[in-house]
Amino acid sequence: MKTTSHESTAVGNLGAAIGKGLIAGLAGTAAITISQMIEMKITKRKPSTTPADAAEKVLDIKPATDEDKSKFSQEVHWTYGTDWGMARGIIGLFGLKGLPATAIHFATIYSTALIMPSSLKIAPPLKDWSAKEFAVDALHHAVYAIAAGAVFDAID
Repeated sequence: MKTTSHESTAVGNLGAAIGKGLIAGLAGTAAITISQMIEMKITKRKPSTTPADAAEKVLDIKPATDEDKSKFSQEVHWTYGTDWGMARGIIGLFGLKGLPATAIHFATIYSTALIMPSSLKIAPPLKDWSAKEFAVDALHHAVYAIAAGAVFDAID
């Protein structure tokens, strides 16, 4: 049987899910960035270099200056967060949406955020984190997952 432009295909569905996921990931990254900026203003915390530190370790690269590292950290942050939107798209392929999809997406991104930095030895082990550090980090990642989920569901 000949496929017309009106019929969906597995490849087309995957491409659409990835594309919508990237848009959702970009929105989620904007939301977590705003959340972190508000928190840093309140707590007087300096911006994290964890994204750059992870990329430096994994890719074996080193920015030339502190200013370059700060810019690189932002680039990695935005790329990483936008790319995580693809996971939301894949979750959507299984027919999940709303709160269940957002909960799965949150669990996936937050567990990675907890495990990856300490496993790369660029952050303290989890046993050394305070309850406040866990709560703040979880809040930021929840903001990301909720924003990405809302945008994905709106455009899906």
